[in-house]
Amino acid sequence: MTVYVVTQLRIHDAELYGRYMQAFIARYAEVFGKFGGKLLAADDTPRVLEGDWGAHNKVVLMEFPDAGAFKAWATSPEYNEIATDRKAGAEAIVLLVKGAPRA
Repeated sequence: MTVYVVTQLRIHDAELYGRYMQAFIARYAEVFGKFGGKLLAADDTPRVLEGDWGAHNKVVLMEFPDAGAFKAWATSPEYNEIATDRKAGAEAIVLLVKGAPRA
C-alpha cells in the first residue's frame, strides 16, 4: 500500500539545511529514487488554513510504494550520510501516513 511521508520542519541553521538540500538534489536518483520515493511537494511558505502550526517554516510531502520502501530509504547509508546536515540544521516532525484504499 502506498504511504506518504509528511514532514514539518523548523529550520534553525539555513546553511546546514541548504547543504542537505544541495546533496539531496545532486544525489536524488541514488539516495531517493532507487527506493521508489517521489518528492511531491516542498514548500518554504505553506499557508496555514486552520489551527496553530507553531514555529515550523517548511513542509515536505513524499510518496513511497509501501512502508518497507520508506524504511529502507530512511535507514539507508546513502540517505543517512546526507541527513546529518538536515538533522543538525532543522527540527522535524515526520509522519508516515497510509494511502487511502482505491476502488
